[in-house]
Amino acid sequence: MENSPLFNAGKGAVFTAEGKNELDAAVMDGKTLKAGAVAGLRHVKNPVNLARAVMDNSPHVMMVGEGAEQFAKEQNIELVDEKYFFTQERWDSLQKIIKLEKEKQKQTEPSKAQSLKIELPEAILDNPSNKFGNLAAGTSTGGMTFKKYGRVGDAPIIGAGTYANNATCAVSATGWGEYFIRLGVARDISALIEYRAMPIQEAADLVIKQKLQKLGGDGGVIAIDSFGNMAVSFNSEGMYRAYINSEGKPVVEIYKN
Repeated sequence: MENSPLFNAGKGAVFTAEGKNELDAAVMDGKTLKAGAVAGLRHVKNPVNLARAVMDNSPHVMMVGEGAEQFAKEQNIELVDEKYFFTQERWDSLQKIIKLEKEKQKQTEPSKAQSLKIELPEAILDNPSNKFGNLAAGTSTGGMTFKKYGRVGDAPIIGAGTYANNATCAVSATGWGEYFIRLGVARDISALIEYRAMPIQEAADLVIKQKLQKLGGDGGVIAIDSFGNMAVSFNSEGMYRAYINSEGKPVVEIYKN
């Protein structure tokens, strides 16, 4: 999915206010609770591969910016020129927001730019349960269109946009990252299962449709518990999602209905 221009991750990453592409990703192993995360990347073709390398081949959990890309070189992770990430659709979206921001300065009524910033969800890459009952979560994103310099969202924050624990569930999130970070969304869903024995769908709905919505954030999660039960919950108009159901059939959806 990072190689497709259709998703806000890797090749399809949105543009920052400076007209750059800055990529974030994270992975977590539910068996060991080991995790790896990267942020502010500009040359790594597949950020989730680097996040995996941080988890497997370093003593750290998170690496950012130039340091992360130096580690990528040492790990023989593929690097590309910044122009690789350019897509016309994402560039046009940035220009629309820039135009709205300029109009906002000329009038007192609220701009629509804020909602446009999060119209393109990040790609949820993986949330599997294997035959040994192990869970894992991996999330990759280009962040928010028109984001300011140095901004990092929830995807690489363990417990916010990415979390996995064999005892409870694995969660990957997408949406307005600032709110997911403030609520610790992914870890909160896990905690509701661990401490209140709440079914995964009920736990996800409580966090997304009540806590997150009350705070003013929008977005959603895709999750799976230790028994293989799937949960999808979002409070936005739609959320790109796909999974294999209990009958072994692929399910691909965007909107609520």
